[in-house]
Amino acid sequence: MKLDTLCVHGASFSEETGAVSVPIYQSVTFKHPSLGQSTGFDYSRMQNPTRLALEKTIATLECGAEGFAYSSGMAAISNILELFNPGDHIIASTDLYGGIIRYFRTISEKNGLSFSYINTADLDALNLAITKKTKALFIETPTNPMMDITDIEAVSRIAKKHNLILIVDNTFLSPYFQQPLKIGADIVVHSASKYLAGHNDTLAGLAVLKDVGLAEKLRFIYKTIGGCLAPLDSWLVLRGIKTLALRMLRQEENAMKIALFLSSHKRVKKLYYAGLPTHPGFEIMQKQTTGFGGMISFEVDTATAAANVLSRIKIIAFAESLGGVESLMTYPSVQTHGDIPESERNARGINDRLLRLSVGVEDIEDLIADLDRALL
Repeated sequence: MKLDTLCVHGASFSEETGAVSVPIYQSVTFKHPSLGQSTGFDYSRMQNPTRLALEKTIATLECGAEGFAYSSGMAAISNILELFNPGDHIIASTDLYGGIIRYFRTISEKNGLSFSYINTADLDALNLAITKKTKALFIETPTNPMMDITDIEAVSRIAKKHNLILIVDNTFLSPYFQQPLKIGADIVVHSASKYLAGHNDTLAGLAVLKDVGLAEKLRFIYKTIGGCLAPLDSWLVLRGIKTLALRMLRQEENAMKIALFLSSHKRVKKLYYAGLPTHPGFEIMQKQTTGFGGMISFEVDTATAAANVLSRIKIIAFAESLGGVESLMTYPSVQTHGDIPESERNARGINDRLLRLSVGVEDIEDLIADLDRALL
């Protein structure tokens, strides 16, 4: 079955009523037929029929053994990090969503984990960073917000050589454009609030594991810690996935046209979009993805110009988050990466002139006109 069809029917749910839409099982607990017997559902923190439909759907789309649905992307990551023990070392991409770095530094390090941050596109640097205590590699590709690209297959070979778990944040591309488990990843994680749900109306996180044994360990953590996704939110993500293919294609189409517009604008000094042949990761993207997505970052000539863009945009909303049908503009140095020290942000290119654009599904002429006015 093709991916476009799986997006629509992957959430199929068989029940007596023949409902086309998965029902919302708004129940905390479930009756036991008798002592020692179960319907398969006991308590919603452990499992819920609506959430199970979502977990099966994302596992199918990501070609994994088992999926897990959480109350947010950060809840998913926090559960995954519980797979490791005090003293373990994890190598992470230098350019990550700021909330992940904040979690690693304020929570995970407190709990005894250590981290090294490197450009994971540099395979030599990656090899040099591995120690006897290294247990995992955590990468984003494309990264947030600098759109760096890592060769998942090449990194997977290194991970397997050293018996490391490879974790890939696939939020920016979704399984429609990139399926990391098929090219060597062990765990895929999503902020499902973004492209998968697609309408800026729910918080959710998803994780998919390739190995059944590792999935069993995460299932134990999942039911013990909690943080599982509620039935209504599970249904909202399922509903969003039904139109994932349509949205991703339109958002990519719009993003490519906007990237071309920005590439020749006098106020734009740097442009980061992996769909342009000038992007250093373009060839890797062609190899490991089926599309380039709808995320663009660009640097304007002054901080004042950046502030003016944020105040002048009308159709595009100045707001955090990404991946919804509405176009959103984010100011990474203050919003997504505000907790990262300024010197560190600047070293990574996340300066006061950088803007991040999540391209929506609006008419492309309206979006370009909005940007053109804002960039005056």
